[in-house]
Amino acid sequence: MANWENLDRLESYKKLLSLKGQVCISTELNEQRVASYSVPMASSMVYNYAAKQVNPQIMHVLQELADEAQLTEKFAELYNGAVINTGENRKVLHHLVRGQLGEKVEYNGKDEYAFYKAQQDAIARFANDVHSGKIVNAAGEKYTCVCQIGIGGSDLGPRAMYLALEQWAKANGTLKMTARFISNVDPDDGAGVAGITDLAHTIFILVSKSGTTQETLANELFVKSFLKKAGLDPAKHMIAVTSETSPLANNPAYLASFYMDDFIGGRFSSTSAVGGAVLSLAFGPDVFDRFLKGAHAADETAKEKDITKNPAMLDALIGVYERNVQGYPVTAILPYSQALSRFPAHLQQADMESNGKQVNRRGEAVSYATGPVIFGEPGTNGQHSFYQLLHQGTDIIPLQFIGFKKNQTGADVEVDGSTSQKKLCANLSAQIVAFACGKSDDNPNKNFPGGRPSSLIYGEELTPETLGTLLAHYENKIMFQGFLWNLNSFDQEGVQLGKVLTKKVLAGQIDGALKAYAGFFGI
Repeated sequence: MANWENLDRLESYKKLLSLKGQVCISTELNEQRVASYSVPMASSMVYNYAAKQVNPQIMHVLQELADEAQLTEKFAELYNGAVINTGENRKVLHHLVRGQLGEKVEYNGKDEYAFYKAQQDAIARFANDVHSGKIVNAAGEKYTCVCQIGIGGSDLGPRAMYLALEQWAKANGTLKMTARFISNVDPDDGAGVAGITDLAHTIFILVSKSGTTQETLANELFVKSFLKKAGLDPAKHMIAVTSETSPLANNPAYLASFYMDDFIGGRFSSTSAVGGAVLSLAFGPDVFDRFLKGAHAADETAKEKDITKNPAMLDALIGVYERNVQGYPVTAILPYSQALSRFPAHLQQADMESNGKQVNRRGEAVSYATGPVIFGEPGTNGQHSFYQLLHQGTDIIPLQFIGFKKNQTGADVEVDGSTSQKKLCANLSAQIVAFACGKSDDNPNKNFPGGRPSSLIYGEELTPETLGTLLAHYENKIMFQGFLWNLNSFDQEGVQLGKVLTKKVLAGQIDGALKAYAGFFGI
């Protein structure tokens, strides 16, 4: 059994603290360093950390920290079915939906992997029946659109994954159905989507594990009202992704129901039925399976004890060095790929909801910083937005760049002697060096201090496999950082208090400041 200790109790962490500020990246970054500071990832991708503030001595201590914190042992406990989510007394099994990494995991006599695989297979059969015209609308016509109704992890991840592959699927002839998403309880969200959607040819996916999520059920009723006004039977246009014990399960109000369980957290559910239904309907089950294979391949590398063979663990360790030794409170995710436009928003939830904690797994206050603020935007848009602060602001913000040699559509144009894709990659390369090395100038307004650390994940092209690998890399990075900080990264009590007070507002059971604020809106 692994020993769960706070970060500041580990001898290797104390040693790491003594190495603060040891690397001046502006003077050490050179061609040889860029070539050698790389770790292979799954799906032929690469994690390059040449522009990070590390050297062989720091790397040695990071390896010591990984070993002392028993990161691989804790990961093994997780994928072999231990109760890692201490706050809710649950297993953590999102890795299992994309492949078995260790022992058979059972719960109440049920083989969990067999259960997840059965759901994937059921979704595949349903999607194939929809695509072939075996399942049609009331008029006998094929469905051409799918719309997911969910919030939080039921929306952010699946939406980001769909957008990441939409143009790839169009270029490769695998876009079966257009996908849309409704998440915000703001009626303008639902009305806006319904207003541009061919309702008669749309399947809506209601995603709620409990079947009681307030915002999701409100949006379900909102959509049903649009369907009824159009003379359509909602039961012919809705499926449910839920738990087997929810009121949505085996309900005649839905065309079909597919299942998840309490061991898959919402923010880690893109590879489960939550993402599987919409992605299989949109792109076909084979594409979703390729996505899972890319994620599973990355999970396999996360089992490596050697941090130079385990990119997710190395990324996590460098992140802890930056957060707890260097004192950097924020990390920016900067994908130079328009397809990843919503990927930073997904990681914002995945990371901040997981490691935004101030107590350890035993409920004891920790005396060190934990999860950083995560934000981001695709390049080159971000360069014309917040990069000013990143380059010359008073805070140093570590950067995580993502890029690909090829675009997804094959469309391109040459202007001033280079293509748009080359311009995109040239901008990415230039920004890494500009952040790291800066530029001296007698005019203080034009002086760039440099010393801004960054990493780069790159590959040939964003495909289902590389997207799965990229997603799993960050999920595993978040997990390893939670292990290092001795947090329970798999509950989210921080989202609950507001929900409780909202119900009191709607029930009129309020006074004081809450009553005054609600009064502004006539509640």
